[in-house]
Amino acid sequence: MTTITPGGTAGGDGSEGLAGRTLLMSGGSRGIGLAIAKRAAADGANIVLLAKTAQPHPKLPGTIFDAAAEIDAVGGRALPIVGDVRNDDDVARAVDAAVERFGGIDAVVNNASAIDLSRTDAIDMKRYDLMQDINARGSFLLAKLALPALREASRGGRAAHILTLSPPLNLDPRWAGAHLAYTMAKYGMSLVTLGLAEELRGDGIGVNSLWPRTAIDTAAIRNVVANAEMARSTRSPEIMADAAHAILTSDPRTTTGQFFIDEDALRRVGVTDFSGYSLGAPEDQLLPDFFL
Repeated sequence: MTTITPGGTAGGDGSEGLAGRTLLMSGGSRGIGLAIAKRAAADGANIVLLAKTAQPHPKLPGTIFDAAAEIDAVGGRALPIVGDVRNDDDVARAVDAAVERFGGIDAVVNNASAIDLSRTDAIDMKRYDLMQDINARGSFLLAKLALPALREASRGGRAAHILTLSPPLNLDPRWAGAHLAYTMAKYGMSLVTLGLAEELRGDGIGVNSLWPRTAIDTAAIRNVVANAEMARSTRSPEIMADAAHAILTSDPRTTTGQFFIDEDALRRVGVTDFSGYSLGAPEDQLLPDFFL
């Protein structure tokens, strides 16, 4: 069994958590991304958010500036960058801003994602392109442009990570058959993990994916596939935040190339009771997530 090896801080013993570390995240103005950002911020991390939500969404609460205020309030230092992960110049600007403001980048979190579960004959090709551009291309681009800063962090003795919120590469035909366009886009993100983990192994940069065991209660998911009653059978985003924290504070030289499920990532650092993350339903009645 792959373990998460502690020691991902500058001090090397895990005691400092993410204090003083700089995370560059796509999205993050709400949901799982914001929960991950706030968990890191509670340690005293610097969080650079690249997101489009400068104005409130008609169906989804929160803007990038609201998120930055929440990050600051729990002890972090936020730098909101209004931009689009599909735009090369916006991503380059976010990378440059992170280096200029905080002196480098210690971790990239590929959080931004688009979802459309339509079957092939029903999906609009604009939606198909949107998912490919945000999910697969966006994850590749953000990691690619941050590589010089990540290599510099690793050479300087700081733990460097790329964490992508994408599923294990499960080639069971049911997932491609259920929603081919979405599956292709999410597996594109997972291929970023698979390929970069091998490509960067000699650089000492940890590259991993994280995915939830159960459905997670977020405004975006409620808007697309669930409702308030179904949300009782989900878990809170904090389980993903705690799992991401465990990975980002690990030793990247030994914790790399893995597709972690949130429960498994937490078990490997000693957490075995997940009932506190559930939102009402018994543990054995929670909705499973896609791809598992």
